[in-house]
Formats: sequence, C-alpha cells, structure tokens
Amino acid sequence: QVQLVESGGGLVQAGGSLRLSCAASGRTFSSYTMGWFRQAPGKERVFVAASSWFNGNTDYADSVKGRFTISRDNAKNTVYLQMNSLKPEDTAVYSCAATRIRVAAPSHLDYNYWGQGTQVTVSS
Repeated sequence: QVQLVESGGGLVQAGGSLRLSCAASGRTFSSYTMGWFRQAPGKERVFVAASSWFNGNTDYADSVKGRFTISRDNAKNTVYLQMNSLKPEDTAVYSCAATRIRVAAPSHLDYNYWGQGTQVTVSS
C-alpha cells in the first residue's frame, strides 16, 4: 500500500513558476514509477509527466515539454514537478500517482495509487 500526499499548489500569474511535491509512504518508493496528472474543471484527467523507477526514463505531455520537469528523491520518498512559464491553460487540480510498471506510463489506467490532488491556478 502506498499513500501519496501532494503539496505546493497555489495561485500564480502567467509566466510564473511553481514546484509541486508528492510525498509517498512506504519503504519501496524507489520501486514505483511516479506520474503526475491534471484535471481541469469539466474536463477529463490527462497525463502530465512520469518518471520510471526501472531505468530513470521520463515522459511528458506535449503541452508541457520544455516547461515542466519531473524529478524524484528516493531518499525522501518524494517526487517533484517543477512548472515554469505557466499558462492559464495549466490551471487544474494536479495529482500524483504510483505504479509498479517499469515504463514511464502515460495512461492513468496503469496507476494503482493516487493522491488527493493540489489546485494550481494560473491567472492571465
């Protein structure tokens, strides 16, 4: 069982930056692929970024490539999402998720554990 708790959301102006954190419980964090997803009001949850535990590979949605960076600190059982050059369309609830799958999986169906989410609002 893995429990995930996100933090770091908030209100920021367009062009600004935020860093989200996701703290995981348990002693096997290093054996989980971690993902970030987001859901805007009235829209479906979509993939943002993922980090594979197996080979260290990362994957990003096209909409955030070059602006967002996923990283992890296995010693702290934490995964981060650094978000730069934020746009109003990045406004959403951001959730982290965990899976034992080896690849940096982009489908939410591959993830078994989810956090509650943290709100990110980007004003224009």
